[in-house]
Amino acid sequence: MNDEELPEFIIFECAKCRDFTEHEILKGRFGKASVSGTFKCTECGTVASTTIRLPEDIKVKVVFSDGDVTSVTETVLKSNEIVEKGDEFFLDSGERVRVTLIDEESGRNPRRAQATRIKCLWVKQFGVLNVKVSINDNHRTLSMVVEAEPDDDFTIGMTIPFEDFDCYVHAIKTKDRLLRKGSAEARDITRVYGKIRKKEYAVMDFDDE
Repeated sequence: MNDEELPEFIIFECAKCRDFTEHEILKGRFGKASVSGTFKCTECGTVASTTIRLPEDIKVKVVFSDGDVTSVTETVLKSNEIVEKGDEFFLDSGERVRVTLIDEESGRNPRRAQATRIKCLWVKQFGVLNVKVSINDNHRTLSMVVEAEPDDDFTIGMTIPFEDFDCYVHAIKTKDRLLRKGSAEARDITRVYGKIRKKEYAVMDFDDE
C-alpha cells in the first residue's frame, strides 16, 4: 500500500472527546494492520500523532422483524463502527432495515454503541412504509394509509390520489413538529392531514365523424 490509498478520514477514540469520532488524516502511512500518522478530530479539532489499528470485520447477530414475521440473521460491521438506534442499512439478503433496539454484551440497551460491544441488533423492515393519512370531508375524518419509500417527500399543497377521491395535504406531523408549509420525508412522518377533493377528470373532445 502507499500514501495515495489512504482514506481521507478514520474513526477512533478521541482522547479529548472521550468518544469515537471521525478524524481527518493529515499525513500517515500504512503498517501491516495499522495507520501511523497525524490526525485531526473533526469534533474538537485536537491534532495528535499516533498509530491506529485498522478496524476488523466482526459478525453481529440480527433479529429481523417484517410485519408479523421474525427471523434471525447476521450482519458484518467494522470493529470501530458506531451503531445508533434509528440507523438504516441493508441486510445481505437485500432488505432495507432500521435499528429499533441495541443489545450490548453487558446487558444494557444504549441508544448508540460501538460494534465490539454489541451482542445483538433488533431491526424492522424499512423498505416500504405505511404512512398514515387523516382526511377530512367537513362531516367526518377518514383514516387511510399510503405506501411510500423512506426517502419519498410529502409536501404541503400536494395531492395524494385515492380510488374515489383525491386528498389535498394541508399539514404534516413529524416526530418533532407539525408542518404547515414545506415538506418532510416519509421516514420522519407520523401522520399526514388533508382534505377531500373530488376527482378531476380530463374532458376529452371527440371530433364529429
